[in-house]
Amino acid sequence: MSKNAAPLVTLLVIDDDPQNLELITAVLEQQDLHILTAADPKAGLDLFFEKRPRIVLCDLMMPQIGGMEVLEKIVAVDPGAEVILMTAHYSTESAVQAIQKGACDYITKPLNLDKLRARISDLLTQVAERRRALDLENELVESSQFEGMIGRSPLILDVYARIRRIAPHFRSVLVTGLTGTGKELVAQALHRLSPVSGKHLTVCNCSAIVETLFESELFGYVRGAFTGANQDKAGLFESANGSTLFLDEIGELPLNVQAKLLRVLQSQEIQRVGSTTTRKVDIRVVAATHRDLKLMVEQKTFREDLYYRLAMVEIKLPRLADRKEDLPLLQRYFLERFSEQYGKPISGFTRRAQALLARHYWPGNVRELENVIGSACMVTRDDVIDIPDLPEHLSTPSSEERDDELISLEALERRHVQYVLARLDGNKNRTAEVLGISRATLYSILQKISSAQKADSGKSQS
Repeated sequence: MSKNAAPLVTLLVIDDDPQNLELITAVLEQQDLHILTAADPKAGLDLFFEKRPRIVLCDLMMPQIGGMEVLEKIVAVDPGAEVILMTAHYSTESAVQAIQKGACDYITKPLNLDKLRARISDLLTQVAERRRALDLENELVESSQFEGMIGRSPLILDVYARIRRIAPHFRSVLVTGLTGTGKELVAQALHRLSPVSGKHLTVCNCSAIVETLFESELFGYVRGAFTGANQDKAGLFESANGSTLFLDEIGELPLNVQAKLLRVLQSQEIQRVGSTTTRKVDIRVVAATHRDLKLMVEQKTFREDLYYRLAMVEIKLPRLADRKEDLPLLQRYFLERFSEQYGKPISGFTRRAQALLARHYWPGNVRELENVIGSACMVTRDDVIDIPDLPEHLSTPSSEERDDELISLEALERRHVQYVLARLDGNKNRTAEVLGISRATLYSILQKISSAQKADSGKSQS
């Protein structure tokens, strides 16, 4: 490292013995370190909070504030700091206590200078390795992006491949997945990779339209068609003519509108409300839902012919819980995005925060993760995100996260039914046979699952 280069790592020495401060500074000055010293523990803590050194050497026995208390205060603020306690009064009990409280080492005085140099050298190597790992993570995030989506797991790579194959040719596609899995991102990717990518993607959130206004919103109307129709108005299908229309939450469409949608998909013609003539359109449709359309067909709340028309080409999105190997990539992606958005130099997560995020079941999927990290980046006062920056509910495991012996029978039943159904590609007759239950019982369980998912969706949106 050249003399003009910035120091790689800052090291803080806290000791009430000035001679020891001078000795350590002299011994370590040849290392790639910027060394700070404090002869008073309170001044040392102030210096730590201001400069945030990566390595701290702290005497155990000091007046006013002991080394163990200094350790606790440092770890509480920055669990990633490497703290070494020094003492002339070694005991096994205090050594164990120090390690339990977060110290990385516990060394005796008088100091063995060769061992001290070697220990600091090891820590510098670890810091360099972590920085290199961070750089590799950033590179991996860059290489793992596909049309706004992030991931390298086999499940998400299959989704990418399916989008690539479908996008140049589709006329209608059904995108299914739980709330927060990225259905709108898939719709955008399909449009951008289609032959009509140069035109605007028209989006319709079916769950946000009042039932009595569906027809006029989708198909338009002519003057005098109803009270207040003072002039002709084109609907969303005409607005998307020559491009792509994304129908989000298509499971919310009323049955009479489903029939008209089917005619549009079959004939590429629309008829405005109040008109007797049809208009030709050239349109691609991406429909998405978090609901079980097969179950809705069996319950007569979704048209069978429309379902099979849409499901000819289907893209199923996996839950985040099923592709947890993508969690670190998504965390890094959202961290970079929000730290830039909020103008904060946030470098990463503490190890205990990473462990907490890894344990969570993520019922709200990628959207929940995005909201959690966005909130943490907003509230944190440090350059790393720690447990206090994360929402409290992450620290309370849900029934889905507990061990099988602690999970409720009802929750375990739901999980097993979903597992068997997925393994049998959604074949409900075969699923009922394998589970040894009637179809009526299976439908009852699936209805409970659907209701629970809708409740979770409502909570995540509120």
